[in-house]
Amino acid sequence: MTKPAKMTFADLKLPEKGIVTLLVGDELDLGEIGRALDEKTRGQLTKAAQLQQFSGKKKTAMSLPLPQQAGLDEVLLIGVGKASENSAEDWLNIGGYMTKRLIHIKAKKATVVCDLESLKSGLAGSEEAKAVAAVAAGALLQNYRFLKYKTKIKRDPRLRKFIVACREPDQVRTAFKARRAQIEGVYLARDLVNEPANKLGPKEFSQVAAKLSDLGVEVQILRQKALRKQRMGALLAVGQGSARKPRVVVMRWNGADDKFQAPLAFIGKGVVFDTGGISLKPGAGMGDMKGDMGGAACVTGLMHTLAARKAKVNAVGVIGLVENMPSSKAYRPGDVVKSMSGQTIEVLNTDAEGRLVLADVLWYAKQHFAPELMINLATLTGAILVALGKEYAGLFSNNDALAKKLIAAGQTTGEKVWRMPLAPKYDKMIDSQVADMKNIGGRYAGSITAAQFLQRFVGDVPWAHLDVAGTAMDAEKTDINPSWGSGFGVRLLDELVREHYEN
Repeated sequence: MTKPAKMTFADLKLPEKGIVTLLVGDELDLGEIGRALDEKTRGQLTKAAQLQQFSGKKKTAMSLPLPQQAGLDEVLLIGVGKASENSAEDWLNIGGYMTKRLIHIKAKKATVVCDLESLKSGLAGSEEAKAVAAVAAGALLQNYRFLKYKTKIKRDPRLRKFIVACREPDQVRTAFKARRAQIEGVYLARDLVNEPANKLGPKEFSQVAAKLSDLGVEVQILRQKALRKQRMGALLAVGQGSARKPRVVVMRWNGADDKFQAPLAFIGKGVVFDTGGISLKPGAGMGDMKGDMGGAACVTGLMHTLAARKAKVNAVGVIGLVENMPSSKAYRPGDVVKSMSGQTIEVLNTDAEGRLVLADVLWYAKQHFAPELMINLATLTGAILVALGKEYAGLFSNNDALAKKLIAAGQTTGEKVWRMPLAPKYDKMIDSQVADMKNIGGRYAGSITAAQFLQRFVGDVPWAHLDVAGTAMDAEKTDINPSWGSGFGVRLLDELVREHYEN
């Protein structure tokens, strides 16, 4: 797994050498430390800022080499705007923007001066500590790069070390500790999505998940024989065309005081490569289908996060790992398969395979764990990209309270979700004349009919389906995501757990 850079917290003071990054408020409010540095350099900071028309507006930057008497090589000013008006997401993005600027000036390590209390209308106490921790988290999220297969890279652009100078560093360190675990989970999910399919099949993916046992996660791997015993006919049908055999991985974290408390269940689609099967995809863009396991990657990253921060919750992650390939053994359009639930499915398109995988994995989680709720993630439909683009993931749910919690968590983390409808008329679109249902519903409402299909395998358990096809892979580059594989969902679901379900 790619490791986040080292992040240390120190008392608030000017460093004696190297590159210093200074957070600056609106109207060129340098704060106590910045004013001291300006005085030390005989006003060079303010003079340069005026010449470059830098005012401290949010997410603006100015760099300035310093004279020898300053004792520093360079100062980088990062505007934060009006500190008291910034949200948690704003501070994350400021931290990410800062790292982009540090990478631009080819820094390898930097000291970041975060004196938010001394800025006009600034923060103090625990609110300041949370904001500084968010800046640090954003810095690490932007610092990620997937360089595993670069053999001739001339220069690693990543920073190796951040030192954050702040008030009450112990308080900030405590606030950041859980965020560090979250960032590790995001890095793990990004690594998995970015891996090429020839390196990451069901077996290799399950081996990565198995390493979570080092953190205290109970990991069980169900191989093909066990899947047949469980009668997972839908999942097995998807994988039968590939030489690489399917696996289901079950990850359990029992962190609640009551070890018998019903767990939260997180379920992920893990199609490690999707050719479309017999219903073959067009060649253009097919290489992107290495990321069709973004849901399973998120669940794995989330389970790492919960265990690494010792979350006071019982949680189970279940991922279905298959490869969808065309061959003489592949399932065909027109086939009827029987799911673990006993319900039969008419396959009209073998490229609508993710819902077949999830059908069995959802039912398995429901039957074996009697969970308090189930949330599944899947890069399920191109239709969700048509509807929402890459800004929001699609949210479908049978429970209003759960949906509201997920929307709120998305607003806090910036991993936003938009609720889409479920209704009986859409459900009728997947009724089949020869089986209990068919796996596609026609040209219209493709994301909705896919969700209606999944709903048939959850019963009355509170459930949410997140269609992350637009957000988990080939993701939009942002201040906190520089990666093709974004790790979307790890921070969202960790926030949901932290806010509502830990005891």
